[in-house]
Amino acid sequence: MSGRARLALCAAAATLMATCALLPLVDPATWIFQAVFLVAVQTGVGALTRRVPLARPLTVATQALVTLMLLTLVFARQQAVAGIVPGPEAFQHFAALLQAGTDDVGRYSIPAPLSDGIRLMLVGGALVIGLAVDALAVTYRSAAPAGLPLLALYSVAAGLSGGGAAWLWFLLAAAGYLMLLLAEGRERLSQWGRIFGGSGGSGGAARASGPEPAGGAVAPVRTGRRIGAVALGVALAVPLALPSLDGGLLGGTGRGVGNGSGGGGTISAVNPLVSLRDSLNIDEDRTVITYRTNTAETQDLYLRIVSLDDFDGTAWKPSQRHIEDVPKTFPAPIGLSGQVKRASILTRISAADSYAQDWLPMPYPASKVDISGSWRYEPVGRTLVGDHGQNTRGVQYQVTSLMVQPTAAQLANAPEPSPAMKREFTKVPESLPSIVANTARKVTEGSANHYEQAVKLQDYFANSGNFRYDTQVQAGSGSAAIANFLKDKEGFCVHFSFAMASMARTLGIPARVAVGFTPGTPKANGSMAVGLRDAHAWPELYFEGVGWTRFEPTPSRGTVPAYTQTNTPGNDNPVVPKPSASASAAPSAVPSASESCSTQMRKLQACPSESSGAAIVGQDDDWPWSKILWLTPAGLLILGLPLLPMLWRLRTRAVRLGGHGRTEADVAAYTLGAWLEVTDTAWDYGIAPEESQTPRKAAERIVGLGKFDPEASAAVHRLAAAVELVLYAPHPRPVAGLANDARHIEQALWTSASRPARLRALLAPRSAVRVIWAASTAWITLETRLSARRDSLLRRPSSQNN
Repeated sequence: MSGRARLALCAAAATLMATCALLPLVDPATWIFQAVFLVAVQTGVGALTRRVPLARPLTVATQALVTLMLLTLVFARQQAVAGIVPGPEAFQHFAALLQAGTDDVGRYSIPAPLSDGIRLMLVGGALVIGLAVDALAVTYRSAAPAGLPLLALYSVAAGLSGGGAAWLWFLLAAAGYLMLLLAEGRERLSQWGRIFGGSGGSGGAARASGPEPAGGAVAPVRTGRRIGAVALGVALAVPLALPSLDGGLLGGTGRGVGNGSGGGGTISAVNPLVSLRDSLNIDEDRTVITYRTNTAETQDLYLRIVSLDDFDGTAWKPSQRHIEDVPKTFPAPIGLSGQVKRASILTRISAADSYAQDWLPMPYPASKVDISGSWRYEPVGRTLVGDHGQNTRGVQYQVTSLMVQPTAAQLANAPEPSPAMKREFTKVPESLPSIVANTARKVTEGSANHYEQAVKLQDYFANSGNFRYDTQVQAGSGSAAIANFLKDKEGFCVHFSFAMASMARTLGIPARVAVGFTPGTPKANGSMAVGLRDAHAWPELYFEGVGWTRFEPTPSRGTVPAYTQTNTPGNDNPVVPKPSASASAAPSAVPSASESCSTQMRKLQACPSESSGAAIVGQDDDWPWSKILWLTPAGLLILGLPLLPMLWRLRTRAVRLGGHGRTEADVAAYTLGAWLEVTDTAWDYGIAPEESQTPRKAAERIVGLGKFDPEASAAVHRLAAAVELVLYAPHPRPVAGLANDARHIEQALWTSASRPARLRALLAPRSAVRVIWAASTAWITLETRLSARRDSLLRRPSSQNN
């Protein structure tokens, strides 16, 4: 393997080793195999173009073009010409994928699901960094600055992922960079020959003749050390600085539930509060769910999606929790005793084709779910989450749930929750402003128990506190967001639910926030329609013996639960909803997916094109290995076929004017090759060769037709004289500067030619016909040999041995 090929291999390896730092960001990490394959193809194209050789800018441009075609084949083959040549539709598709990926990055936590948009950002980023590293380290032979794109790649990964294993990815990336520096140093030293060092004594050791490569190898290593020091400093400083950055009240990212891996493990995905305000502010509502239930009492039938129980002082987020297979019957709700009355109801739900959500909206607490597809069960939140790209788009399912109706007395007499429950669900970070706890104590002053405290908090937000419901209010930023809401007293459901749950925790009441939909609007056919504007968030407080209990602090939204009515605190006979025999079990028709879809709807994943699991219609989730294996060479062939004459001429010129041996045969071959290159170059510009002329006559003809200046004319005649020496001298000697003379002649022909002539000489050189002549000669030779072989086999022997 040549030194440059080894350097290219090390550059690709360094890129992939740094890219490994991105592995913790996404689950599953299968995208790395795609990146390895595409980086390998990109590196191979660079090696081939440098071997031709092409000019350095052309080498980089060729690699960039092939990289674009590979990305088109993988991500936009249905929008491309012949599946690999990008056109306007392909670029529009790339823009849509990148936008979807940007949205997914903003709404998903780590590890995020591998959507098409995120996969394009990861694989495309690896290819861009790989192209930059290959261009700097191999094409332009400057490996030290190649550490900067590697550092940028690692810094992005380290800033996002964090965690205890960050040092491992840093060591891997640093090892790749050092390997690249060593490979470049070795390649530079090989150009000077082997160097022998002495002992430093008076006598010393003899060194091989020739200059010492101090400037060639030491300088890049010194530069590499400086860049390595900067990389180490950034790697240590960036992760320390990033956690101090404040987020908003809505907590754009966070841990939560989402796509699982199957067979256990944890789940992590989008925080649904990111787009909640946008869904409430849409200009035109859109029905996303319709359902029928066998109870006429639907005022408390909230469709719950997920619970947010991780409170860091800045935002509420779903916790990372273990998932399992969906059980046939869910276990009894935690904390619910047999003394609390409840009714079992049946609800048939149909999601619109335009609604794609990772979680399954269900009444709470569900006890059984009948649904097809790939779903997983999270037992703490009692939620179902899609697995392997499964989402709610167009699904129909049946949920058996409990309608729990505790009395005020049961809640007031609830015993203290278990220490484990209080430890997990009453945690309040030190960064929470003191005004939150102070306001909670002031509002609930004189309360005899947690139930009275909860009711007073709900009444404070819904009535007595003079809060105003406004979806246009900015959430604020950092840990002061809840404090600003308590001061300004205006916001929407997210503000009210966040604030009440936070204040409840300061009082020692286990609390969390639930996200989902209010019951919706009844339709004439008896079904219920749930639209985007029904998206809602509410607090859930835990009472031993009752379990997680819904409260409604948001004014003018939802319904206030009957058990929080303070005017009947001793009522022990709640109204339990009874099943309605007249209710139909058939789901109603869902709205047409052709309705208009606003930007806010797309952010909520309520449009056909904005699902994380199916972000862009027409993309396959599986990696098309078979298509890649045959379409990649086909695309390269289609692209390179028109360029073959030019590539052949560039390669031939490099061989003819390259290095040579010192024997008489080598000198003769090199001189004749240089002269043939001059005549072929003149032929490319329209001066056809005359094989019958002597070198001197041919030189005069080229000078005359080419209208050369004196310096170019002298170069032609020097070459012709060198050829005559080779042809007629008994012992030809090497003549210095023949390659420079040939290149000077080529430049003179280029200068004197017109623009069309230059273009033809570059892209369609006339001398390329020699390839056809050579192929014809080879074919005739082969036929002659085959014919001779056949004749020898068929020829009978002239005599026999007796």
